[in-house]
Amino acid sequence: MFYGAHHALKDVSLSVAAGSFVALLGPSGCGKTSLLRSIAGFTTPHTGQIMVGETDVTRMLPRERNMGVVFQSYALFPHMTALENVCFGLESRGVGRSAARARATDALAMVDLTDYVRRRPRELSGGQQQRVALARALAVEPDILLLDEPLGALDRKLRLQLQGELRKLQARLGVTALLVTHDQEEALALADQVAVMRNGVIEQLDSPARLFRAPQTAWVADFIGAGSLLPAAAQATLVTSGALRFEGPSPPQKLLFLAADRLRLEPADATPLRVESVRYLGRGFEIEAVANDVRLRVLVSEAAATLLTPGRAVRAVVPLEGWHGLDDTPGTMTKAA
Repeated sequence: MFYGAHHALKDVSLSVAAGSFVALLGPSGCGKTSLLRSIAGFTTPHTGQIMVGETDVTRMLPRERNMGVVFQSYALFPHMTALENVCFGLESRGVGRSAARARATDALAMVDLTDYVRRRPRELSGGQQQRVALARALAVEPDILLLDEPLGALDRKLRLQLQGELRKLQARLGVTALLVTHDQEEALALADQVAVMRNGVIEQLDSPARLFRAPQTAWVADFIGAGSLLPAAAQATLVTSGALRFEGPSPPQKLLFLAADRLRLEPADATPLRVESVRYLGRGFEIEAVANDVRLRVLVSEAAATLLTPGRAVRAVVPLEGWHGLDDTPGTMTKAA
C-alpha cells in the first residue's frame, strides 16, 4: 500500500484466529493504522486480499463487511444522546428504528451504561464516552471488532480499568478483536498474540510471553524494552572481569538478549559493573547497571534492591532460561537449550 511515494505496507501477511484478540504494536508511522483501515475498508490495498473466513472483502464497502470500529476520538455525535449514537450505527445499516433501539439498549447495558442512555457526550466522562463508542461497535454484532487506540486519551488509572473490562467483554462475547496501539504494556496485557510492526512489515508475531522473553530481532528487543542486548565483545569483557556469570553452558559468542526479569544481581568486589540507578515501578524495582558502554536492565524485588545502591559493584548472574541468542534479521533466534 502506498500513500503517494510512501510505501506504508509491504507484503504484510497476518492470520487472526476466530475469537482471538490480536494487537498491532509499533511506533508512529510503522503501518499499523494503515493495516487496520485496510481491514475496515476505509482504504483499499494496491495488491493482495483481505479475507474474512472464506469471503474476500477486499473490494467491499465498510458497511458491507460487518465490522465494528472504535476510534481513539470516539467519533460521537455531540447533539445525540448515548442511545441515539448507538442507534445511528444500526439504522445506517438498515435496522428498523424499534429493533435498533432494543439492540442499542442491550449494547449499552453490556458496557454498564444503562443509567446514562439519555445523556449527551458532553455530559459523560471520557471513560463513559469510550464505552458508548464500544457499545455502538458491538451493537451491530460484528464478525470483527477493530480498535484504533481507543484508550489512548484516558488517564492511566481509567485506562487500566477499561483494559480489564474490554478483555473480559471480548472473551465473553467471543468476538474477534484487532487492536492498534503504540503502548507496549497495553498490547502485552490485552492480546493473545501481538504483531510488532516496523516500516510497513510485521517484524514479529508472537504471544506476549515470548515477545517479552524471546524477541527475534535486536529491534524488537529494544522496542519491547524487556531486557538488555549484549554484543559478543561485551560478553567476553564482562565474563573475564567477573561481572557476568552464566549458569549452565556458556552461550555462543553472538548478540544476546538478556531477559530483565530472569537475571540476578549480586554485590561483588572489584568488578567494572556498577549500579547506576534504582527505579521503583510499583511491582518491583528496575536496576540499571553499567560498565563502560554496556548497560544492563534488571528487575528485582524490594529485598534485593536494598543491597543494590547506586555506585555498588555487582555481578550479573544469568540462568539458563535468561538469555537468547539472536541475529538482527526477522525469524532468526537461538534458544538456550
